[in-house]
Amino acid sequence: MENSWFVQLIRLELTSWKHTAVTIMAKNYNSLITNNMIMKNKPIWQAQTDIDTEPHWPVELTLDQCIKCNICVSACPVTAVTDKFPGPKYEGPQSGRFRQVLQETPDYSVDYCSGCRVCNMVCPTGVKIAEINARARGTMVAQDKQNGRSKLRNNLLARPELLGKFGQPLAPVANVALHGKLGSWFAEKTLGIAQKAPLPRFSSEKFSDWLKKHKTPVEVTKKVVYFHGCSTEYYEPRVGKAAIQVLEANGFEVIVPPQNCCGLPLLSNGEFEAAWDYHQRNIDHLIGYIRDGYVIVGTSTSCTLTLKEEAPELLDFFTEESRLLAANTYDFNEFLVLLYEEDALKTEGLRPIPMTLPYHPPCQYRAHRIGRPAVELLDMIPELNIIESQAACCGVAGTYGYKAEKYQIAMDVGRPLFQFIEEVGAPLSVCDSETCRWQISAATDLPSVHPVELLAYSYGYEVDKPLRFFLP
Repeated sequence: MENSWFVQLIRLELTSWKHTAVTIMAKNYNSLITNNMIMKNKPIWQAQTDIDTEPHWPVELTLDQCIKCNICVSACPVTAVTDKFPGPKYEGPQSGRFRQVLQETPDYSVDYCSGCRVCNMVCPTGVKIAEINARARGTMVAQDKQNGRSKLRNNLLARPELLGKFGQPLAPVANVALHGKLGSWFAEKTLGIAQKAPLPRFSSEKFSDWLKKHKTPVEVTKKVVYFHGCSTEYYEPRVGKAAIQVLEANGFEVIVPPQNCCGLPLLSNGEFEAAWDYHQRNIDHLIGYIRDGYVIVGTSTSCTLTLKEEAPELLDFFTEESRLLAANTYDFNEFLVLLYEEDALKTEGLRPIPMTLPYHPPCQYRAHRIGRPAVELLDMIPELNIIESQAACCGVAGTYGYKAEKYQIAMDVGRPLFQFIEEVGAPLSVCDSETCRWQISAATDLPSVHPVELLAYSYGYEVDKPLRFFLP
């Protein structure tokens, strides 16, 4: 109880500087990686150990900064298409003022928040609306579990690593079972997984199996640690291959240590206790490499955001090791742009890609608050023309759009994006998030690729399908 958010709240209420502290926190909007990058005085591929030690208050404290301007409601893509979600202001700061510790929630509409964080990005005073909603959902799920109301579907969707371990070895059979008409009908009727949900297909080969056969070039001079995530390991090993190739082309030996799911699906489904264990295990796997001077890069923008920010903030997980991991974790494109700024990125002799392609920066990517590094990198490829989407969200929001009661909401949210991609008229699209790629492909019948796949091709490597079907 000593370190609970409730005790911290009381202490803040009793201190004369409470309003100043909360205002500064809200306006700067906690970002461990942003704060520590300012202090970084080493090459970007060397770990930063001089980390921020300022206290990090619970996200609920930002609700007092709400000025009821309704900008978040106007921008919310979910509120725009359904009345089942009354809006970010109502569910976040407004309802947050009435929620009490150990009080069972009377309001299940908070579960219709997709967690896209658009509300956070438009809030002029820094209220952490999406995090407040996520923590309220976590309390609700914990109470449901205590009362025997736990949902098997949510438990399964929250564990992609477990599903991958069982499904990937049986890839042909599992894919037929999940994507066939009978199997998908049965999944909806028995589990509540939408029959048309954009579920991924298991790969015939795991990324880690490919990696065992891969030989590191002899000319590498630096080292970096790669966090591949569940999607690359079990569904899209081609993304991991491309990432390894691009890093090696820039002189890096790529270390891929043992790792587990980042825990974001658990956080999104309110299973905070299990997510805590996942985050701690990843810290245990990775912290030794950071202490040895290496940084972590990841191609799943959702995974890297979870390691940087979502897990620490939602779980109040601000140990020294958690802060070190956050301060030394980079989105893949972010890392490459920082290399470019240090004149350490290979940009000469890139193979041209004579195509015009639509690009969608997903919600989790924008939540990093690092600009558009993917666009900056793709602009370096000769003859490649990128048209950026202005759509708020693809709608799927991780596992949100897989659920039968939310599938149509997800499709309605994503419709402006789908129309944009169809209007561009390209044979494929580009997106950084795996679940967004799967959603876009299912809705448009066009393949979607990660930016790193285009970079790998431009560096001279042969790429896997679907990209190889559209390149010279």
